[in-house]
Amino acid sequence: MKSLLNSSLILLSIFSLCGCDLQRRQKLDYLETTANNLSEVHLIDLSRQQAHQKVMQIINRFNPEMAREMKQAVADEIFEMSVKYPNLDVDLICATITHESGRSWNPQVVSNAGAMGLMQIMPSTGMWLSKYERIKWTNGEEILFNPIYNIRLGSRYLSALIETYDIEGGLAAYNGGPRRAKRWLASNKAHGILWSETQNYIPNVLKLYDEYKSSTL
Repeated sequence: MKSLLNSSLILLSIFSLCGCDLQRRQKLDYLETTANNLSEVHLIDLSRQQAHQKVMQIINRFNPEMAREMKQAVADEIFEMSVKYPNLDVDLICATITHESGRSWNPQVVSNAGAMGLMQIMPSTGMWLSKYERIKWTNGEEILFNPIYNIRLGSRYLSALIETYDIEGGLAAYNGGPRRAKRWLASNKAHGILWSETQNYIPNVLKLYDEYKSSTL
């Protein structure tokens, strides 16, 4: 890709020196567009590689026994969700998964309340979200223990909550429910409104988020 980009830029320079009649101008415009498109593709590919490497290293830190193929698929899906949802990035998704899974990154982890999978989704929530993702709902085990489906559903839900309540309110809603998060924000984040688990959840996820953002791993 790099050589193709360089070739386009060389041709672009040549045509710049050859005059500006209509035909050459059209070719110049075409080559300029091609060079810009190749540059954008190159940047996206570089971002994907960097994100993939970071996620793989995070998984290896917490769950080295996960099959390599699954690690790669998870890393790819996390990057895709960061592209799909502008208010999420790879570091925030990884921080959420790390905390939600109890630092296990185990796709089949289940909480005491019954939340399932990497992003700890309740079956009722998963069933509702699956309609928007066009995932045919069968049962919690089949859908929510699938790490790709789980990340896809969890990212959609987290993105929607952050869009509505900003990042702290979104995390509060993700953990403790939108109704309580809305009351908390309306009270100027007064202490005692959120469940104690949620009160601790927000800074813990944000701490991981800052750690991942500042780390090159």
